[in-house]
Amino acid sequence: MRYAEKIRIPHSPAARTAAAAGLALAVGLTASPALATPTTRTAGAAAHSGLDRYYDQRLVWGSCMESPDDTMGRDLDQAGVQCANVTVPLDYAAPRGRTITVAVSRLKATDTRHRIGAILLNNGGPGGTAVESPPVIRKAMKKVGARYDIIGFDPRFTGRSTPLDCGWPVSFPWFSAGAGRAGFDRHVALSKSLAAKCRATNASVLPHVTTRNTARDMDVIRGALGERKISYLGYSYGTYLGTVYTQLFPGRYDRMVLDGAIDPRAYGPRLLKDAVRENEQALSTWASWTAARHTTYGLGRTRTAVLAEIDHTMARAARGPLTVGTAPDVFRLDDSHIPTLLFMGVADDTDASRAFLAEQVSVLSKATKGQQSSLSPEFTEQLRFALTGEGSAFGSVQTAILCGDAAAPRNPELYWRDIERTRAAHPLFGPLTENIGPCAFWNPPKENPTRIRHDAPALIVAATGDPRTTYRGSVALHDQLPSSKLLTLKGANRHALYGEYGNACVDNKVNRYLETGRLPGKDETCVK
Repeated sequence: MRYAEKIRIPHSPAARTAAAAGLALAVGLTASPALATPTTRTAGAAAHSGLDRYYDQRLVWGSCMESPDDTMGRDLDQAGVQCANVTVPLDYAAPRGRTITVAVSRLKATDTRHRIGAILLNNGGPGGTAVESPPVIRKAMKKVGARYDIIGFDPRFTGRSTPLDCGWPVSFPWFSAGAGRAGFDRHVALSKSLAAKCRATNASVLPHVTTRNTARDMDVIRGALGERKISYLGYSYGTYLGTVYTQLFPGRYDRMVLDGAIDPRAYGPRLLKDAVRENEQALSTWASWTAARHTTYGLGRTRTAVLAEIDHTMARAARGPLTVGTAPDVFRLDDSHIPTLLFMGVADDTDASRAFLAEQVSVLSKATKGQQSSLSPEFTEQLRFALTGEGSAFGSVQTAILCGDAAAPRNPELYWRDIERTRAAHPLFGPLTENIGPCAFWNPPKENPTRIRHDAPALIVAATGDPRTTYRGSVALHDQLPSSKLLTLKGANRHALYGEYGNACVDNKVNRYLETGRLPGKDETCVK
């Protein structure tokens, strides 16, 4: 999940932050040389009986602006990006049935003489969009970017691609159980009601909101582009999507970069159960940074003091909600909300992100003493996103993908036992990562999860302190793909690196691979 890192989801800073805090979950690539020019449009159709009309469709490229006030579309137009819609079947088992559209964007190669091919982007989530991303990735790719057609797309039911919205009263359903059984029971009732709302509003499409179908859409995009093979760059959940693509369509991909990878065997609605240790370490490191700035934030002069202030704030919120903000933006937060904000805040160890989290904790600390603080526009937006239904579409599709991919335990008492078991060792994050969610009340997935049966020579990029998709997950994927290589960044508590974190060593090594198509001879390491 990517509920907490402030990148990738384009709609707002709050949505981007929420995307990172969630599952924050790409993988796949081949070492075979890329094609210099597109191949025939029927390159992939023959192997897909009944799908020829999708693979052979001709895309109509044009303006990315959907309305006069579409600022993102205007920015893309100004950057030279073109947009189109790809028609795909809702159900690949019934290709003559209902269709949906997938929005794609293209920043064409300018060095056409040395064109390598097309590279497809996914920004994670699940539920993240990428139509907006080609100009950003072109910049990250530096000189090699001119040799690629850079293709962004919004996966089915996200962004501009036949979006799904269950009309939820919250933007995403990921909160802590709090200090006692009453908080857990409230969350059970909320999760059950959210699942029921999705069934009531979108029952006909929910079985088809899956990673496997998005991977199938990717192959249709490849065919519609006229590419025999396509390269791929995926972050977080996008590494799982990329992995699934390599297993469903071996031989149809070229260079693949998987940044912040997931162990496919662990992927599912409860993936973050295994990330508590990394998040506690990231929070502790943040506390040391904040203690050194006590005169600014007033949270304590030592790491221990800062963490103790968080404990005090949690204890006070457990007795009754804290009120923050001023009219018209007034919010009430209890001990089910605060762990989510902290979890969201530690996915990035840059000074700017640490300062944003310190601002939030300072506001909450003052609220425990009855002191009112004005909220920054960014914090206001984040709270509005987290505590209202403003981002219902984002949470709806993220949850639908997770629940549609893998089943979750259905007995609420199992979750409660896990919460109680973990309290002693992990009192802050345990009741969050072990808590129940809507997937416990979802219909069973239509297909089994994807298992790795084919090797894939991918470049896997990972930070040792990644609090979302843990470094252990990247190592596990690397072990399952013997031809892959692992590029490690040591000493960073950061999720998503390439082109985002500013580490020249990582960026240069990825770009070298994208340019040459050759994986390094052995695993490589960079230092923060």
